[in-house]
Amino acid sequence: MLDRTVQPPFRLPDRLDIPSAGQVTLPGGIRLWTIDAGTQPLVRLSLVFGAGTRYQPAAFAASTALNLMSEGTARYTAARIAEMFDFYGIYYDTSIDRDYSVVTVSCLSRFLDRTLEILGEILFKPLFPQRELEIYVSKRKQQLTIEREKPSYQARERFSEALFGKDHPYGRVSPAAEYDRLTAAAIRTFYDTYYTGGNLFAVASGQIGPQTADTLAAFLSCFGSETAPADPGIPPVSPTSLVREKRAGALQSSIRIGKVLFPKGHPDFNGMQVAATVLGGYFGSRLVKNLREDKGYTYGIYAAMLNMQHTGYFAVASDVTAAATDDAVAEILKEVERLRTETVPAAELDMVRNIIAGEMMRILDGPFGIADVTIENVQCGMTNEATAAFFDEVRTITPERVRELAARWLDPASFTTVIVGA
Repeated sequence: MLDRTVQPPFRLPDRLDIPSAGQVTLPGGIRLWTIDAGTQPLVRLSLVFGAGTRYQPAAFAASTALNLMSEGTARYTAARIAEMFDFYGIYYDTSIDRDYSVVTVSCLSRFLDRTLEILGEILFKPLFPQRELEIYVSKRKQQLTIEREKPSYQARERFSEALFGKDHPYGRVSPAAEYDRLTAAAIRTFYDTYYTGGNLFAVASGQIGPQTADTLAAFLSCFGSETAPADPGIPPVSPTSLVREKRAGALQSSIRIGKVLFPKGHPDFNGMQVAATVLGGYFGSRLVKNLREDKGYTYGIYAAMLNMQHTGYFAVASDVTAAATDDAVAEILKEVERLRTETVPAAELDMVRNIIAGEMMRILDGPFGIADVTIENVQCGMTNEATAAFFDEVRTITPERVRELAARWLDPASFTTVIVGA
């Protein structure tokens, strides 16, 4: 009889098997990755353009172009597009960061042709109507003004500025008043320059049989074969060591601590992800135990390695009670120093291995999750073998290696600290 009082044995698998993503380069030069998996008759298509905010010639032009494409085309009004999305059960989503913008649609397989017809209208024939632009600008200005009243939002923006420099493409923050200078002509110029076939790769996932693959290829061939705009790259960073903004009567302080390190392809990136997880990457991590459970300074705190196209950075973030602001910073630095000087106990590292492996398996459980991983890897100039290599490092990394990496890269003297609040 099974003894339910005894925990069953657990071991990590020897390797992580990721279903391969088929890749083809279409006649126009567009690269298409396909993940043929899943048990439901669903298809998802993500179009990834090198059209992030660092390319925009005018503030907010990149995000506005992306969001207004579906607000009126040569054939359909915004209301009609919304009605068709609802009628056919089409999921339409956009996202943007400093480097890339992404347009994603998912639908039932039987509605793929209709979905692509609507998507084609959005991508190839947007009007950027003046009335819709005015409504969008009014809403976004109001939303941004409200968001910037929050210490956590302010801390995030000040942290970007302090890490990279106020004029750096990865650090630049625009005032809300810049929305008033945004014109339909600027949006159209950005769209014409960056939403081209030469500046695009695509990832399709779900039940992608030969016929579906042909349908997707035919749709993508509608893009021109324009050469991608030159990537200007990024200049050197100019970090600031401390930024502190005090707010009268603040009940909390938002804290951000970190430093610019290296992109995802760097040989130490995977190991640093493990080190960051030990420090603050899960609910039972060292920072959580210290600042939440032991001290009661905060409800939550995390540490992570974050990647961008041309670099990556380490960050710790938390909102703490105002009276504990300075003590919280001191405790964060104490935990960093402990990670740099003391070997992680084997049992703790095993726990971290299990947590990271479990999260990876959760993310990769299904074709859409595999597609998301594929997109991130392609953005970083890598293949899905990089994800398997990360799993291998998680499985085999030693406590000594974690301490060595922390000692090498997490010198508190090199940190940028941002505090907004008390």
